[in-house]
Amino acid sequence: MKKPIAPLLVSAILCAWSLSATAEQVVATYKGTYSRSTPEFEVRAPWILDWRVTTEGAHDSAVDVSLESAGLGVHQGRVLMTKDAGNGVRLFRRSGRFYFRVDSSFANWTLKVVELTEEEAAEYTPVESDDSRR
Repeated sequence: MKKPIAPLLVSAILCAWSLSATAEQVVATYKGTYSRSTPEFEVRAPWILDWRVTTEGAHDSAVDVSLESAGLGVHQGRVLMTKDAGNGVRLFRRSGRFYFRVDSSFANWTLKVVELTEEEAAEYTPVESDDSRR
């Protein structure tokens, strides 16, 4: 008796495709306590920067993060500036090879780059900050 392999193969491919199309994919995670440039990463849009800053009670803490184009070193813009402990998410709609330039004083920071599907990106709503220190 011959078993039908084609239907099983198609089912396996569809299952794997549906899982990859609906799940976030972590591209890179960086942690530090001092100023530095991260290693380069390649990412497809849409993607998010999921960040966390802790200060352990320091009064003069600050974290400033800029996005730079890999290879060229072209400044793409500031993506985070805070003097307070906290966390947040920032959505990007540009693919490419990048790295972060982190300037940090008396703070611990974590930066996670996560690729999203268009459906997941649609769930993010921008929040305007009224805090002039950021």
